[in-house]
Amino acid sequence: MKALIVEDSRLARTELKDLLQAHPNIELCGEAESPRDARPIIEAERPDLLFLDINMPGENGFELLEALDYDPKIIFITAYADYALRSFEFSTVDYLLKPISAARLKTAIDKLGTGIEETPTPKEELLEFTSRVLLREGENCHWVQLGEIIYFESNGNYTYVFWGESKALVYRTLGKLEERLPEKQFFRANRQQIINIEYIAKVDLWLNGSYKVTLKTGLEIEISRRHTARFKGFFSL
Repeated sequence: MKALIVEDSRLARTELKDLLQAHPNIELCGEAESPRDARPIIEAERPDLLFLDINMPGENGFELLEALDYDPKIIFITAYADYALRSFEFSTVDYLLKPISAARLKTAIDKLGTGIEETPTPKEELLEFTSRVLLREGENCHWVQLGEIIYFESNGNYTYVFWGESKALVYRTLGKLEERLPEKQFFRANRQQIINIEYIAKVDLWLNGSYKVTLKTGLEIEISRRHTARFKGFFSL
């Protein structure tokens, strides 16, 4: 597995490289001390895995990930526990607090798997636009048609569902919900939100060639860079 270290501390990079010598399945394709330095390496090498610090001069690790156009696996390496919840908005394998021990690194790398295909678990039934779903709002239950849902928004390991004037919290990640949604009606706009295309009222060009959509409710949502190409194809003749 091809990996890149992005860490502003030279000593921390050296220590991590030393520890990785015990893991020949991890092939380092480079190292960088900042997201700015990491970007050309990522574009050239397309690493499968990033060992990524969060607090760095200039951009932080999250900002680097938001700008990528693909989803590498991430092992975060940081001195702060405060960002653990947000880290799982990305393809996070593990979250390591400095100083990193050999045993703790091994545990993280073991989570990457052996590469041997396992028997897949059965997927849940794909929902249709006319399907009805049961949503709870406090003590109230709502029997809502999927097509009435305006958008979904990630809240860590949970997801808010918005329809009409109401919202409900679903105890699933946005990614898990996405797997069940009809892809011709629901579009993943960014890491945080999935939108019902029937509720798009306006589309505007936005920063760096991306787009911003305005929903019929007036809410503005940016299409992230990694989803912009698919957005163009989604609506092009």
